[in-house]
Amino acid sequence: MPTDLLAFEAQHPHHTPTKTERIRHELRISEVRYYVLLARAAQSVEGIAADPTTARMVRERASRRATARAARVAA
Repeated sequence: MPTDLLAFEAQHPHHTPTKTERIRHELRISEVRYYVLLARAAQSVEGIAADPTTARMVRERASRRATARAARVAA
């Protein structure tokens, strides 16, 4: 499953309405669940081995968002 999620993310790297629809219809999970599972896949040994570039991109994106969120809370 981690490899499938990372492959999907590699094909659809930007958040768009089309991507949201594809998550629901192709993967048959909610958008929130997708991003939780994607984060886990990007941190897993299997995910990193399968697609290190996409896994790194997902981890870095999550890190940037966490930093921005922390800055907003601190302000």
